Amino acid sequence: MTVRIEKLPPEREGTLLAAYSGAVVSTRRRTLGAFVVVVALYLLAGWMAEVRPLTFLDNIHNFTAYLGQILPVLTLDNMPADLAAWYWGLPKWLSLLGETILMAYLGTLFGGIAAFCLCFLASANLVRSTAIRFCARRFLEVCRTVPEVVFALIFVIAFGLGPMVGVLAIAIHTTGALGKLFSEVVENIDMKPVEGLTGTGAGFLETVRFAVVPQVLSNFASYALLRFEINVRGAGVMGFVGAGGIGQEFLIAIRNFYYSDVSAILVLIILTVVAIDLGTERLRHHLLGREAHA
Repeated sequence: MTVRIEKLPPEREGTLLAAYSGAVVSTRRRTLGAFVVVVALYLLAGWMAEVRPLTFLDNIHNFTAYLGQILPVLTLDNMPADLAAWYWGLPKWLSLLGETILMAYLGTLFGGIAAFCLCFLASANLVRSTAIRFCARRFLEVCRTVPEVVFALIFVIAFGLGPMVGVLAIAIHTTGALGKLFSEVVENIDMKPVEGLTGTGAGFLETVRFAVVPQVLSNFASYALLRFEINVRGAGVMGFVGAGGIGQEFLIAIRNFYYSDVSAILVLIILTVVAIDLGTERLRHHLLGREAHA
């Protein structure tokens, strides 16, 4: 079967081609304008931040030289002895690393519980009161805007040195970060179960328990696991301000120029974070995959 395509009249064809060409030119101008603005902002930001590429290139050898200094001397003929000398403090470092992981775990747990309780109050589709939503959202913003290190410094002054300071700092920042993510998940739920329970006279807590939580629980768990990964890395820095953990030992090694200890602790932290990332990634994919097939 042959289909015949009718040709447009020359006047109509010329009008359409002119309109198309004009649209293409307009799109290209907007794209070029946006590119120019981005480049201008990039240069302005670099100038205000005093970014000097030539200085970076002139001093890059200092960075590579430091990397060469912290790398241990390992030989095939004497590998076991060299590794034993490199990781001479392994029992102590593992204990501090476990302390760091526990700090991240407790901070994530406490922050996740607080975020779970507050996220429903910050969701526009569940709470009609503007004042309640405003207060809940501003509180979460304050919690996640202030860095964990700043909270840790404040708590060190108030409570002294120790892991508790790191747990509190991580928990507060986690509350703000997870509360924001949780509230966005809640605002994207199917509202039909909520409307059904509300129509039968169910209260706010009953509606949340039976209509909202079953829809969001797997996403909440996924975000909490992701946050735990981030908090493990953050807990490693808490020791820099006296909050305990492996970070404190790492800072001592850097300040005292214990080069081999710096690389040993750094490799230990990297391997731990990689292992946690791989494990939590599989859990997250399992939870999201199970939700997709539900």
